Amino acid sequence: MTRIERSATNQRASRRHFLRGAGVALALPWMESLPSFAAEGSKTASKAASKPPLRFACIYFSNGVEPVHWWAKGSGASMEIGPALKPMEPFREDIIFIRGLYNRKALESTSPHLGRMANLLSGETVSLDPSVIRVGTSFDQILAQEIGGQTPVRSLVLGIEPNELRLEDGLSMIYGSCLSWTSPSKPAAKEIYPSRTFDLLVGDGTGRQLDRSILDEVLEDTKALQPKISRNDRLKLDEYLESVRSIEKRIDQASKEQRLEGWKPSLSKPNMPRPDDKLPQNVPEHMKLMLDLIVLAFQMDKTRIATLMLNNDLSQMNFNFLEGVQGALHLDLTHNGKAPALEAMYLKTNQFHVQQFAYLLERMKAIDEGGTSLLDNSMLMLCSSLFDGDAHSADQLPILLAGRGGGLKPGRVLDYLDKGDDNRRACSLYLTLMDKMGVHLERFGDTDKRLTEI
Repeated sequence: MTRIERSATNQRASRRHFLRGAGVALALPWMESLPSFAAEGSKTASKAASKPPLRFACIYFSNGVEPVHWWAKGSGASMEIGPALKPMEPFREDIIFIRGLYNRKALESTSPHLGRMANLLSGETVSLDPSVIRVGTSFDQILAQEIGGQTPVRSLVLGIEPNELRLEDGLSMIYGSCLSWTSPSKPAAKEIYPSRTFDLLVGDGTGRQLDRSILDEVLEDTKALQPKISRNDRLKLDEYLESVRSIEKRIDQASKEQRLEGWKPSLSKPNMPRPDDKLPQNVPEHMKLMLDLIVLAFQMDKTRIATLMLNNDLSQMNFNFLEGVQGALHLDLTHNGKAPALEAMYLKTNQFHVQQFAYLLERMKAIDEGGTSLLDNSMLMLCSSLFDGDAHSADQLPILLAGRGGGLKPGRVLDYLDKGDDNRRACSLYLTLMDKMGVHLERFGDTDKRLTEI
């Protein structure tokens, strides 16, 4: 008899299937041949339980874009896109290019960076009093508070660079390090370690490090399950377990190579000259791992809400791993005085960030959830807190939406620049996305209006 169980820890949670081992519970992806465990006698509940859930993720990159390269026009497969969006070419029918939305409080701030980044997902005022940390609660964390109890992990808050504790222009760099805020004065804890994120998703729920492979622990249940499911679901299960194994191996290899886990000092004082500015980690691999973990979390239904900061605001990330980008940090490339050589490298960093989003779309589009893909059942957003990074402009924001979750209609360009002021608030977009996730607020940030075209 198989030991597959379903979760009953939260009455609001949809019932999930697990493979179990010694102290380990691995949630299974949605499969058509497993019963839905809806409330007995309820046709509505049965239909809802058999439908994959809606997910939301926000991928953030810092320091804005080069405006001349960030544009789109047309629709569908014939949509024309600017050079910065080149990685989106295979996904033009999966995205909505949004032009012209902005946050009023960010635009009004006298702090060109920290007053315009921490409030990206809240639209509230960033306190410029050095003694007071205050922003608005970000809408991803409102979602986490309202519907996060339906999953074991309320939300994933991920990043690549650690929180910075230094001051910038007299203000705490916590404003530049945190996209998600659980309250106006408290940022959500950001996880930058792939291994700890992995343990949180596939371990015992406490984030403890596993001594053995999670798949080794649940092997008995896996063998018992395979004869009981359809051929298509067996293929889906094999792909899913291979994905888990792949992430395990990559985290293990990165640990052996002393990558991705951060620098651990063994001396109280340096015994060598200052190293050069190269990062002590493989940035593309780190980003890819975090994106894979978001996919895994959504596929396992461990969470339905995620944010990932590809870099901090005022980022010191060195992009010399990109061909043709040398001798400059990200902040220098984006604040370039329109120097042609630096602008060319700035374009490459924009393309790299968009490429990470394209990778996420590709992964999610390939995962079947019973006739629809994981991407079809998600709403994904790529954004930055500035438009023209060199000019610190906040009169509009670079935003891409992707997926078909919540009734999104991709393959379009939505241009709000020519509309009235009240029709182009980013918080109107956030109200609309929250509505689709089942969280309804009368007002959020600087508006009470929705974007009906979304």
